[in-house]
Amino acid sequence: METPDNATEAPEEAPAPTGIAAQDWATASAEPQYRAAVVDLLGALAYGELAAFERLAEDAKLAPTLGDKAALAKMASAEFHHFEQLTDRLTAIEEEPTAAMEPFAKALDDFHRQTAPSDWLEGLVKAYVGDSIASDFYREIAARLDSDTRSLVLSVLDDTGHGNFAVEKVRAAIEAEPRVGGRLALWARRLMGEALSQAQRVVADRDALSTMLVGGVADGFDLAEVGRMFSRITEAHTKRMAALGLAA
Repeated sequence: METPDNATEAPEEAPAPTGIAAQDWATASAEPQYRAAVVDLLGALAYGELAAFERLAEDAKLAPTLGDKAALAKMASAEFHHFEQLTDRLTAIEEEPTAAMEPFAKALDDFHRQTAPSDWLEGLVKAYVGDSIASDFYREIAARLDSDTRSLVLSVLDDTGHGNFAVEKVRAAIEAEPRVGGRLALWARRLMGEALSQAQRVVADRDALSTMLVGGVADGFDLAEVGRMFSRITEAHTKRMAALGLAA
């Protein structure tokens, strides 16, 4: 997963961490509800990375050139490495990775089934838009995590190169055939709605995660802040659409 550098402005310097965000895993995990929330988060992320690997491998089959196919294969490999980092972490904290991922499989599988791209360009836009929305969501949560978990989460959200690759290919396609832009803009809007709905469903179905977001074990995160969080994610999406040369 990634949040491309050219899509959003650099964030303002964050205030010093407080509460759980100022603790390490050994200290923070003594709270059972926090531990459960982190296990859920790592499970959701791990399955997301596995799904991203599978999707990029499939997208490579649609690539119009051998160079494009090789580029996507390299990105798929990076996603699988992220998956391994997350499952290794779950094992290290004595949690079974498959059990941690299982609760999120259906929601993510449903999202990918409902948003199956019809061609190469739709696949690029889906990865760029959908993965970036997910990354924004997880980055928001990461700010409230203990230092050890936060470091891992941010590392697996590093850009695999797909963002800039998608922007280059989509903009070139629109320049060559302007009518493509309208179709892709509609597709991206649909992806935005589906991705946000999926994120909300995942949180709503898991008590520990929802408590983290609305102010239980996450320091200072209230319902009003959740609303602002989704506003920030929407704003970032608008900037990415502009980077693609599409209307939001």
